[in-house]
Amino acid sequence: MKVDRLVSIILLLLEQKRIGAEELAARFEVSPRTIYRDMDAINLAGIPVLSIPGVGGGFEIMQDYKIDKKVFSTADLSVILMGLSSLSGMMRGDELVNALAKVKSFVPADRAREIELKTSQILIDLSPWMGNKDVQAYLELIKTALRESKTISFDYLDQHGNKSARRAEPYQLVLKGSHWYWQGYCRQRRDFRLFKLSRMSNSRMDKETFTPREHPRPQLEFSETLATLQTRIKLRIHQSVMERVLDYCAYENFTPEGEEHWIVDFLFIENDYHYGMLLGMGDKCECLEPPRVRAEMRRRIGAVAELYESEATLSNDGKHTRQ
Repeated sequence: MKVDRLVSIILLLLEQKRIGAEELAARFEVSPRTIYRDMDAINLAGIPVLSIPGVGGGFEIMQDYKIDKKVFSTADLSVILMGLSSLSGMMRGDELVNALAKVKSFVPADRAREIELKTSQILIDLSPWMGNKDVQAYLELIKTALRESKTISFDYLDQHGNKSARRAEPYQLVLKGSHWYWQGYCRQRRDFRLFKLSRMSNSRMDKETFTPREHPRPQLEFSETLATLQTRIKLRIHQSVMERVLDYCAYENFTPEGEEHWIVDFLFIENDYHYGMLLGMGDKCECLEPPRVRAEMRRRIGAVAELYESEATLSNDGKHTRQ
């Protein structure tokens, strides 16, 4: 049960007076049964929510009831403020500003300093150190298109480097790891797709609106599939790249070798991404086994070396030539 969803429901009931279970379920993308459980939780927290049956019915907070600001614990308010603050670094807009202001209004004066200290104990900054400057603009574009149910036209570069013109209905923004994606129904592919924002270009919101269709949740968990693709390799790395390898491998898989090197038992997938990761560490990383991965690394290194053996120049018209 998500505390932020419960708080959002309470704020909606305070603003709209009465709202139906189906509407709440659609807004928060959960089942009506989950909404009924949320209402039970809100009642148990001491906020009297009434269920009005029949046409025009729904849930409402008992008239003349005033919420006791102490209904939320210090931990509750700290977690909510921490989450909203982390999102505000990536997603601009009045919605987040208003949400932060409303949640802060629940903070009792005598606990304000304590909650501020708790909130500052963990800092979540989702903005990248560097990267595609268009991602922030595309976030705002997709948020607007989601709100107004308008299609988006854009050029898209797939993982193999193929570029195509797309037009899609947006349904959900997704933050996975440190990357933003959005799920949409692609008019060209006639199916739902997960698009990565950094692979988009020339994006614009169309004038056309669409009627939302039933949509599946995006597939974001691939641990079982990855397990069938992974193979164990042994790496010998210099201590200067240890931090980079730790992003992909637990410290328990490291065995020291001398004063400056480590032997790493590493889970590896034989594709361009993972070979590129090893190549990116240059002479600070050597694959010791298995022989086939070592041989493929040698082939790829040779191809890179061959690329740099000849002189490359750019002509006045911007064309690339080799000598």
